[in-house]
Amino acid sequence: MAMKGMTIKEAIAKWEKDKGETATEALTIELQFQWPPIEKMDGALSTLTNCEKLSLSSNMIDKIAGIAGMRNLKVLSLGRNYIKSLAGVETVADSLTELWISYNLIDKFKGIGTLKNLKVFYCSNNLIKEWAEFNRLQECPALRDLVMIGNPLVESQPDVDTWRTQASNRLQQITKLDGIPIIRD
Repeated sequence: MAMKGMTIKEAIAKWEKDKGETATEALTIELQFQWPPIEKMDGALSTLTNCEKLSLSSNMIDKIAGIAGMRNLKVLSLGRNYIKSLAGVETVADSLTELWISYNLIDKFKGIGTLKNLKVFYCSNNLIKEWAEFNRLQECPALRDLVMIGNPLVESQPDVDTWRTQASNRLQQITKLDGIPIIRD
């Protein structure tokens, strides 16, 4: 018999019980490492209107959804899930400044251009292999801190210096790549 995943509603109720707080009033909500794991994001998240930082990392989520009502969301942490695309994240484009999505299955950056206020993008260990996809990050004018290590694109470069030179030339706005500051002449 397949185990049923935990719903967002159940995870929020558990969080409230553990913390003794009301989720709708909280600024930070951490629902990572749930057991059984959360399998889908849904509209129950939209009740978290005060939330500025939401973590759903280390679950079994395959797509971004249900966050349209989270109008104060600044940091969204979705590392170690099964997310295949950024579709759904555009609903929080106005407020989002940090997206942590390492260790997922993302092979395209379609839609990233809506995130005009995105400063921090941690996207290590995904499936980005083309410079054409990487170049979409040019549409994020506020981007400063980018982590891309562990993507096929990075691994396919002859060496780390080539990678850093290519990446920083393409993204003139970034000041830090893979945790190391970029020195520009």
